[in-house]
Parts: sequence; structure tokens; C-alpha cells
Amino acid sequence: MSGNNLTVKERLAIPRVTMSELDPSGRSGNFLEVNTGLSKEQAMREAQRCLKCKDAPCVDGCPVQIDIPGFVAAIAEDDFHTASVILHRDNALPAVCGRVCPQEVQCEARCVLGVKGKPVAIGYLERFAADWALNHGVKPERKHLPGSSGKSVAVIGCGPAGITAAAELAAKGHSLKIFEALHDTGGVLRYGIPEFRLPKEIVDTEVARLASMGVEIECNVVVGKTITLRQVRDEYDAVFIGNGAGLPVMLGIPGENLKGVYSANEYLTRVNLMGAGQSADCATPIIRGRNVAVIGGGNTAMDCVRVARRLGAERAMLVYRRSEAEMPARLEEIKHAKEEGVELILLTAPLEIIADGEGWSSALRCQKMQLGEPDASGRRKPVPIPGEIFDLEADVVINALGTRANPLLTSTEPELALNRWKNIEADEDGATSLHRVYAGGDIVRGGATVILAMGDGKKAAAAIHEILSGSVARLEKLFQAG
Repeated sequence: MSGNNLTVKERLAIPRVTMSELDPSGRSGNFLEVNTGLSKEQAMREAQRCLKCKDAPCVDGCPVQIDIPGFVAAIAEDDFHTASVILHRDNALPAVCGRVCPQEVQCEARCVLGVKGKPVAIGYLERFAADWALNHGVKPERKHLPGSSGKSVAVIGCGPAGITAAAELAAKGHSLKIFEALHDTGGVLRYGIPEFRLPKEIVDTEVARLASMGVEIECNVVVGKTITLRQVRDEYDAVFIGNGAGLPVMLGIPGENLKGVYSANEYLTRVNLMGAGQSADCATPIIRGRNVAVIGGGNTAMDCVRVARRLGAERAMLVYRRSEAEMPARLEEIKHAKEEGVELILLTAPLEIIADGEGWSSALRCQKMQLGEPDASGRRKPVPIPGEIFDLEADVVINALGTRANPLLTSTEPELALNRWKNIEADEDGATSLHRVYAGGDIVRGGATVILAMGDGKKAAAAIHEILSGSVARLEKLFQAG
């Protein structure tokens, strides 16, 4: 019987697949990818769980609007080529998204199967189809005519938002150039996400597709420093800004200028982008630390503490002021961290980093907390327990409390409207206060997810294409807004 001809009862009887992983006892000592993927048989069986809902609520939960029922149905029929083609129509980075997107709160959260059981493992299937395409040399069947429109677009930032915008616009026949501040491509995909979650060869392959579409990428260009935004605007017909939010939010406690104290951005960039600590001959220094305390509870904090464990920390600790139930990190990341020997020091807030007398961190002074009434975010607010103060021995402390916009670009263009957090103000299509300048991703949202940045890039690309194509409706909308 065809995988798509099963009855509803037969589909409901299929248990959700479990992805195999490297053994925790060995993986905490290396940077190999933890999740090992699905077999052909596992993928087909999981795809057969899909109920083929007529209204496809899962698609509404996807920021880039992938045809989820379409590619899942193709997998169920053993047609992996078609599945990969469908994926690439709407997603410039499917192999990335299949690994790092929070599907559990997006597409899978809308899956009807999840009402009474476990949703279809859409993320696992996306990874399977994308990896199959990579392993079989399948190229996206996206029609593109590089430069045929006669219009040119500059993209600032070669991260998920910029890559998506560039791919969409190149497919429409516009001439594209990406300006990247760092010496390599990928943005946060390369410097922010460790190899054990996202192998960099995946990033290389996905970025290479841009070059095959005629997109030019120039690295080591800091817009706002090397060149100005005004210069870019003068040379191109439209601009998309997707340079992320790379300025760390500081702790604001005594001792954060001590040696052995890192921001998450610096720590992860040294390791992920520059290879610090991963080989004996690496020229980039990193303090490994015997006792490492990471402050925060999100995915970035999880990445930092798991990296510290791999760099030899005997005690890798995550210090978080709420309970585990309130942690914003993905459940899978929390599970993996625990398996790898990470300690969760919960209901604990940092007060001060204690010096050893020679300018190095030696301990993190902490305040024990308890949960009170919900705050503005809806989570219960942590409040101090009087007199409950203690020290955690820590020769390395990593601040992973989030990021905000780097002012290098935004401060050089006074007419570019910013919000109170100094992020760029943009409408639902990414249009900024500057004519034909669009923005998306973390530079607009603050620290967010890869897939939300990609969704912003896709929306902005559609709006830019309409403008460059002379859409009357788009011009009228801009006129009314302005």
C-alpha cells in the first residue's frame, strides 16, 4: 500500500520517530554533530504519520511558509528528489533549518497530531530531505536570471536574513551583492552555533548556492566603518540590512572586566569561527577553564556551556535565575546538556565576580531566588531569598544574557529611524524610514531565531522585488505610509 493511502487509524498507530544520537559519554569530548539523522526507512515511516490536513495549519506556523504537506508526502512515497525540490522552493537554508529551528513552537506546534499525541517530526524530515539532496548532488530547481532585470540590490550581512533575501531576489533576476563584515560567510550560522549542532560544511554548501545564482559576496566590509550606508544606497537600486545584533548585553555587576570573563559572542566566535581550543596548533587563544559558569537560560547559553564541557571543563555550570520550566532554551538542547554532564544551577542570580588577587576570576557570587508573581512576559518573576548568598568556584564566567544592535552602521545614518532599544524600525514588509532601504532579522527584532530572520528576509525580498518591478500597489502603500 502507498504510504499516502493509509487510513487515519493506521497513521495514528505509527509511533513518532526518535532520532539517533552520539553516545553522551564520548561526545562531550569532541565537536562531532550530536544528532545523526534518520534512515530512509525511518523518514518514510514518520512521513506516513501525516494526516494530510486540508487547511495545513503547520504551514501557518512556518515563518518562510514551506509546503510542509507537499514535501512530507513526497518522502512518504520514497520520492526524496521531489521532497528536496519542494523544500528549496521556499527555503534557502533547509539543511540549516532542519537542525536549528525551534519546530516544536512553530510548525510542529500547529500539527493536528499534537492535540492528543506527538506531532509529526517535521524538523527531522526537513533535515532528512535537505541532507539527501546534499549527499546526492541535487541542486535546487529555482529558475533565476542573474542581473536580467537591470536592477541591483545590496545586502548587508551574510547571515540567515541576508542569505534568504539574496537568494529570493537573485531568483527574480536582480543583480545581488552581499557585504559581510567578518572574514567568512554565514553570520551567526558560522560564529554563533557550535559544530556539534550545525556542521560548518553545511553552511559552506548552502552559501555556495548563492554564488551559483550569480550572487557576489565581499567579506571584510564593515558598513558604517569601511564604507557608509549612504555610499551603498547611492550605488544600488535597493538595500537590505541584515547585519544582526552583535553587541552583548552586559551583566552590570562588579568584576565583569576581570580576566577569564567572556561575553557569549566573543566566546563562541573564538571557538566556532576561529577554531580556538579545538587543535593544538590553533593561533587563537581561549581560556579553557576548570570550573566554568555560564549565565543565562537560552540556546546561546546552552551552546556556551556545552562548548566549555568539550574544552575540558570539569565542572560546566549553567546559572539561571528561574526554574528549568521557564528556560527559553529548546528542550532538546537542555536534554543534551544534561546528558553531557552540564550542571543546572537554577533559581540563582549572579551578584559579583570575585577576583583571585591577580585580576583573574575565581568565583561567582550568587543570590538564591524563588519564583513570585508573573512578570510582563508571563513568566513568574524571580525574587531574592533574604540571606541566601553563596559563591560558586569559577575561573571562567560567560555572560549569555543576549545581544543588541551594534551602532556602527545605524549611528552613521541619522535619518534611519531606530526604536528605544536602538534596533532599526521596520514595517511588516521590512521597509525602513529610508527610501528603498529594508531591514530584517536581529537588527530589527533584537536576538531572535534563525528562521524568524529568514522569514524577514523573504518578506523584504518580495517587497523589494515589487518596488523594483514598478508595482503600483507597492508604491501607493509606501506613499500612504510616508
